[in-house]
Amino acid sequence: MGGLAAAVACTRAGWQAKVYEQAREFSEVGAGIQLGPNATRILAGWGLEQALLNVAARPRRLRVRSAYNGWELGRMELGAEFAQRYGAPYLTVHRADLHAVLESAARRSGVAPELASRITAATPGPNSVSVGFANSRHEECDVLVGADGLWSEVRSQILQDGPPQPTGHLAYRTLAVQSDLPTGLRSQDVTVWLGPRMHLVAYPVRAGELLNVVAIVQGAAQGPAQDWDQAGAVADLLAALGPLCRPLQQLVHAMPSWRLWALQDRPPVQSANEMASGRVALLGDAAHPMRPYLAQGAGMAIEDASELGHALATVAQTGSDVVTALRGYALNRWERCARVQSRSRRNGRIFHATGLMRWGRDLSLRLFGERLLDQPWLYQR
Repeated sequence: MGGLAAAVACTRAGWQAKVYEQAREFSEVGAGIQLGPNATRILAGWGLEQALLNVAARPRRLRVRSAYNGWELGRMELGAEFAQRYGAPYLTVHRADLHAVLESAARRSGVAPELASRITAATPGPNSVSVGFANSRHEECDVLVGADGLWSEVRSQILQDGPPQPTGHLAYRTLAVQSDLPTGLRSQDVTVWLGPRMHLVAYPVRAGELLNVVAIVQGAAQGPAQDWDQAGAVADLLAALGPLCRPLQQLVHAMPSWRLWALQDRPPVQSANEMASGRVALLGDAAHPMRPYLAQGAGMAIEDASELGHALATVAQTGSDVVTALRGYALNRWERCARVQSRSRRNGRIFHATGLMRWGRDLSLRLFGERLLDQPWLYQR
């Protein structure tokens, strides 16, 4: 996702881009994505607004409810007034649909992703970067952008800072056709259910036809750390969720099947050096993996791509130094990314709060509602 966004941004900046994808094919596997106006504004600026609106859902509101008793704790309207306030809408989209929009845009720019191309080596030099692949092929490029996700091989080659670490949280995800669900379980809202040591979020995707549901609980990983598509048992999920109100029990039981992955991450970015080194830049989860408690993983990758495009545009237009341009990209991004990472971690503690902290959270949401849920610092760019 981040690599395709970077390709779109860089071709718009006057560069010739190549995308190397380690998978042998693009598939439908994946969960939903929430896109705040900070991301949809950029996509619209790339001319992708209508293509995105054709496949996305436009949720009416964000609702926060108690997983224990079902009471509504707070809400924020996400309709026309919200879009006008930030100059772009809040959208929810299936990962495969967003991927297809970006891939189509990249191909229109002359970029044909090369599949089954896993990078195993990156050797920066003063004038180029040598890239080695698993099939023993080598390429030379002016700039290498590592957008290869949480387990980034490019990051490993450049920073050598070890693998990501377990968070102690497990994510269960599922998709259901809304028309197959009982009427009371269908929704065009983003609904977040909060409970002790857990939360669950449900929202529409694929123009509202599907309901995406993700439940995050606390627990130890069962399978390989890098396997983000394990089978999940509903009995295990229910045991981890604890006592639930009846509507939430019905929602969990109505889902056709569950997939599971263990959340891993890294500490928040500490400096610009973690996002660019010489002629190599890192982007998205390769640079700053996000816990999902602020729904900004895709948004930050899209922002990265946009800033990278701006930085490289100066090189294409003026012939200025590539290393300096990438350093500027990193300097302009690392503090914002670190702030989003830190806020996401804090949200996780608030979402899963117990005892007095949980009581205070619920009371604050009832009293202040939208004032707490809105994020102007994040959405205004």
